[in-house]
Amino acid sequence: MTVYAWAWPRQFPGLPRPEDRLFQVTPETQVLAHCFWQSDRSAHPLIVALHGLEGSSTAHYMRGVAQNGVRAGFNVLLLNQRNCGGTENLGPGLYHSGLTDDADFVIRSVTASEKIDRVVVAGYSLGGNLALKLAGDYGDNPPPWLRGVCAVSPVMDLPSCVTALERRGNFIYQWNFVRALRSRMQRKDACHPGRFDLSPLASIRTIRQFDERYTAPSFGFGGATDYYYRASSMRVVDRIRVPALILSAEDDPFVPSASFRDPAVTGNPHLQVVITPHGGHCAFLSEPSAGSDGYWAEDRIVEFALATTEPGRS
Repeated sequence: MTVYAWAWPRQFPGLPRPEDRLFQVTPETQVLAHCFWQSDRSAHPLIVALHGLEGSSTAHYMRGVAQNGVRAGFNVLLLNQRNCGGTENLGPGLYHSGLTDDADFVIRSVTASEKIDRVVVAGYSLGGNLALKLAGDYGDNPPPWLRGVCAVSPVMDLPSCVTALERRGNFIYQWNFVRALRSRMQRKDACHPGRFDLSPLASIRTIRQFDERYTAPSFGFGGATDYYYRASSMRVVDRIRVPALILSAEDDPFVPSASFRDPAVTGNPHLQVVITPHGGHCAFLSEPSAGSDGYWAEDRIVEFALATTEPGRS
């Protein structure tokens, strides 16, 4: 399922053209969002979708969430992480798996400017970790507009996910991620010459090596191990105080299902965990039906958003 969902093209005939919006998240950095608005923005809740490692707002699952969300009456905002979606020129730095500041800034800006009072954050893989970490970081005082978070195949325990990715059987996934990261660093250098030393880039073969050389020092972490610990939502998942839905699969090649049976997860009554026998990583395919091409996790996200943003629910 993982490979099929990645390789097989999808069509989104009902998806309107989005509005591009830039957000100045730091004095020197902007991020790009693709926004799909209902005619009366303030009267409709908002789904904010976060993509995975080396993804973008154009990833098939992001557009699937947008199409389903718009049909169901939601505003939908697809947020690109820093440098993603062709935005390497919009800031000098990188992004990382626990960088929730940008999502928080964007959501606060949009809820204020558009007078939206109901928001659900949905993320896939790295974006799923971000969604859970965002809610966990808020702890006992979540913003009143945050009605819930949904995480699909979240890499919430980064050390175990990176270790799983290093298994021989996962070579193809690791190679694909590393190839994308190398290409991004080369594009980054074209936009910001000399900002990063690219001489070690050709020798990097794993995500861990990339994070040790580039991600961790860029954000002041004490190496990849420190970065993985501090960026993992597992560290704060017990603090989540809004409804949260986690979808994962036993056959996910590099997100071990044991993480979702940790007492920090099972002991939090705000969390609902669904682990399916099959689904792969961010795939979750079933037979197509009327109005659905079979990617049922996207349907579940919208169902969850409808339930948590219904009028009168606090």
